[in-house]
Amino acid sequence: MVNILNQTHSIANHFLYEMRHKDIQKDRGKFRNNLKRLGIIMAYEVSKVLDYKKSNVSTPLADLDVELLTDQPVIISILRASMPFMEGFMEVFDQADAGFIGAYRREGVDEVDVNLEYLASPPLEGRNVIVVDPMLATGKSVIKSLDHLMSHGSPDHIHIVAAVAAPEGIDYISKSLKTQFTIWTGALDEKLNSNAYIIPGLGDAGDLCFGPKL
Repeated sequence: MVNILNQTHSIANHFLYEMRHKDIQKDRGKFRNNLKRLGIIMAYEVSKVLDYKKSNVSTPLADLDVELLTDQPVIISILRASMPFMEGFMEVFDQADAGFIGAYRREGVDEVDVNLEYLASPPLEGRNVIVVDPMLATGKSVIKSLDHLMSHGSPDHIHIVAAVAAPEGIDYISKSLKTQFTIWTGALDEKLNSNAYIIPGLGDAGDLCFGPKL
C-alpha cells in the first residue's frame, strides 16, 4: 500500500514547495526545518494506522475513557539526510526506540550500488518499524538496510516514509520486500533520470541539509 500525502490539500504542500524551490532551498536552516515539520506531519499520518488500547484518565472534574497507543514504534534513520526528518518523527513518538543505518550510494559505477557501513538497532521482533529516508529513489538503500535490520528480529509491520519518491523505487520495494509493509511519501514524482536521481525531485537532501560532502 502506498499513501501519497500531497494528493490531499494540507500545509505539508507548502513545506514541500519550499524544499523544492531552487532559491528557497539554499537556506539550509529553512530546509532542515521544513524537513522536520514534514516529518511531524507524516508521523501523525502513520500514527492513525497503529494499534491503540482503551485507558482511563482522571480530569479535575471527571473520569474519561481514551484510546492510547499500545506500543511505541521503532524509528530507523538512514543517515545522513534523514536526521531532520527523523527529528520530526521523534517529536511525535517521543518515547520511541531509535536505530541508525549508515548507507550511501557509491558513485562512479555503471549501476546504482549501495554501501552499508554502520548499523545500530534495538530489538525489532513483533514491533512496528518506521524507516525514514527523505528520498526514495531506486529503493536499493531501503532494501539493503532492511536485509541487515532483520538480524535484530522480524517486525510486525514496516512503514517506509519518504518526503519524495520515484515510481521505480516503489516498484523495487514492492517486488523485493517479503514482509508486511506500507509506503508513505510526501509526493510521488515522475521518474528517475539516467543517473538515478528523482525528477523533478529537489536535489541532494543531504547536501541541502548539511552542505556538500567529499
